[in-house]
Amino acid sequence: MSKNAETVAAQIKDAVGADPVSVGLILGSGLGHIAEAVDGIAIAYDNLPGFPHAGVSGHNPKLVIGDLEGVRVAVFGGRSHYYESGRADAMRLPLEVLKELGADTMIATNAAGSMRPDMPTGSIMCLSDHINFSGLNPLIGEPTDARFVPMKDAYDPEIRDALHQAAKDADIDMPNGVYAWYSGPSFETPAEIRAIAMLGADAVGMSTVPEVILARFLGLKAAAISTITNMAAGLSDESISHEHTKARAPIGAAKLEKVLRGFLRTKS
Repeated sequence: MSKNAETVAAQIKDAVGADPVSVGLILGSGLGHIAEAVDGIAIAYDNLPGFPHAGVSGHNPKLVIGDLEGVRVAVFGGRSHYYESGRADAMRLPLEVLKELGADTMIATNAAGSMRPDMPTGSIMCLSDHINFSGLNPLIGEPTDARFVPMKDAYDPEIRDALHQAAKDADIDMPNGVYAWYSGPSFETPAEIRAIAMLGADAVGMSTVPEVILARFLGLKAAAISTITNMAAGLSDESISHEHTKARAPIGAAKLEKVLRGFLRTKS
């Protein structure tokens, strides 16, 4: 753990109290309202030394720590993407801080494009695995042998089971699927989507995979849920854009929030 992470975690504890966090949530585009539901204290990333500049519209770069469904959570209202800085490890410090705050679980959310007709816009998908289509890795440059992280069951089976039970209890359809990480910021071409589909992906997006790799490296259990904001390039007549993503994200966000709240109730 870096010295900076210890320093930032101590600063956060001074502001919010020393009670340990249980679960960390990373919010994707258009999902910031979940942070507003937390009964706690918000700290702007700008006030946390070394935290990334999460400059994508639709993200709210604040760390909110407090109670949600009886569980002490740390909600990251924004993430930094590889395409913003050229750094795959842009979220390393926030996740190190999450670990220092006592969390054992990280759940990431994202907006994604679907490659399955049975998973249209407004659906949510529980990640069962991923394909690192970008070929990038946040552990490049890590000097220790800890960099050789096993990725079998990277998406924790027990957490996924609990998320699926929460979805079932809320009468929400949430299929499993494989998520492909594309570096962005341009969207994929139809040819790239055909290639990704042939590799076995069900959805594609520009985040999450680096965070899951980092979480496993840090010893955090990980899970992730995608909100489907569009069909992938070439699979519909939609005009894909970031504005389109932000506009469509709330359709699945209400479902995602119900699932996350149901999951947290099982931990309280």
